[in-house]
Amino acid sequence: MSDNSRTIAELTPGKSSWFSSSWISWNKYSDSMLRAVEKKILQYCRTVYRGCYVDVGPVVGPADKIWTISMNQDSTKTPLVLLHGLGAGVALWCLNLDSFAATRPVYAIDVLGFGRSTRPKFSTDAIEAEQQLVKSIEEWRKEMKLEKFVLLGHSMGGFLAASYAITHPDRVKHLILADPWGFPERPPDYARKEIPFWVKAIAYTLQPLNPLWAVRAAGPLGQWVINTARPDITKKFSVFVKDEYLITQYLYQCNSQSPSGEGAFHTMMSGFGWAKHPMVNRIDGLAPEVPITLLYGSRSWVDNSAGEIIREKRKTSDVNLQVIVGAGHHVYADRPDTFNKYVNDACDAADGVKPKKMLAIQGVSDLPEETTKTESEKDTDLQTT
Repeated sequence: MSDNSRTIAELTPGKSSWFSSSWISWNKYSDSMLRAVEKKILQYCRTVYRGCYVDVGPVVGPADKIWTISMNQDSTKTPLVLLHGLGAGVALWCLNLDSFAATRPVYAIDVLGFGRSTRPKFSTDAIEAEQQLVKSIEEWRKEMKLEKFVLLGHSMGGFLAASYAITHPDRVKHLILADPWGFPERPPDYARKEIPFWVKAIAYTLQPLNPLWAVRAAGPLGQWVINTARPDITKKFSVFVKDEYLITQYLYQCNSQSPSGEGAFHTMMSGFGWAKHPMVNRIDGLAPEVPITLLYGSRSWVDNSAGEIIREKRKTSDVNLQVIVGAGHHVYADRPDTFNKYVNDACDAADGVKPKKMLAIQGVSDLPEETTKTESEKDTDLQTT
């Protein structure tokens, strides 16, 4: 049975079901649909982009490929590389891409195991799974022939960005961490908090499952599950993406596939909110000459106390800590203009340009209407030359 056809029997191993693949294709995922939805979202951007699969070789599987979109590749400024969070993909940067690409090359990837990238089976050891993901980014960099770049990661992508920068500090001119997951240590009193028995029972039952299991378990109703559980997601993008169903369609298509990268995340996590090996305990291993910009949302569930710890640990290094008022965990979408300003300032700093004072920030609704553009999308591999 293929990854694209899952039945209820698969969701309850060892039990038979009157549902079968001959009766219904349970998960309505298709490569062509994911590609089409992604393309529709990115068409709202004014900047022409190019899409391609980058062959990174046998990093985890026998022939891993990373889906990549790029903009303004002819610019001589320091490139900006974007790493998304859990369950996301390149299209969710749609509120930011035009601003970032206005002055420099921008590369957004579907992290290995997510989105349109290949989905290998990662190690079940937390450190090894993390190293596999970091290696895939480095192999991608080699294929793209990028010498130095600004690295931006959101949530899980922030965790991976920090790990990459520690391992390859000579490649990172500035590290930008957007509401990063996996940094603080798990509070010692967490287990002792007064939590209703039924909540503990459900949490214990679901512990072996991947975080986004419900999307796949719902099958054709997965998009409805996303809409019902997180109606705010669509609202974040509604000013920019006119079709209100595109974002949830995209998230469903990204997460109804085999949970490869999601499985790696599950391996690395200790409870959904923490990592087994917190980054705050390792950040002092990052070369002191690598500047860090930390961008947290004031309403986010992520514990931002790690920001102050990092600043304390790196007293002789450049650490810029900002809490964006009114933003939640998806800080890049909740307050995109403020977020874009801080990111562009960090990128300018990497090029030796002093940031301009923040006076007034143009809202997304004030941007000119998007213009028709052509996409140069290439589905062949980039081979080493």
